[in-house]
Amino acid sequence: MRLTDAQYERVAPLLPLPRGKLTVPQRQVLDALFYIAKEGCTWRALPAEFGPWHTVYMRLNRWAKAGVLARVVSELQRDQLAALELDALCLDSTIIKLHADGAGALRKRGARRSAVRGAA
Repeated sequence: MRLTDAQYERVAPLLPLPRGKLTVPQRQVLDALFYIAKEGCTWRALPAEFGPWHTVYMRLNRWAKAGVLARVVSELQRDQLAALELDALCLDSTIIKLHADGAGALRKRGARRSAVRGAA
């Protein structure tokens, strides 16, 4: 899904003023958001036509924290211009590797048992 000119004109006032030099236009970032929501791809698999994935990710992350994305999606859904559930949209996923002690693994107690047996 790509935003039409009419849709973008409608949500453009909701977007924050750009900071510094924009390497990726704001409309292109919104198109990237809808692409990721539709295709379910990872950030690194974002096609080059949307710009560098990290740039798109950082801008969308800032917008999400500021509530901009919620306002944009609700504006598009107001007249059923776009069908997107913001609650079902996951912008990032992180995998955390945990040490075996933190995962509930059983402790090795062999050293204690031999010390207790020798004392008896």
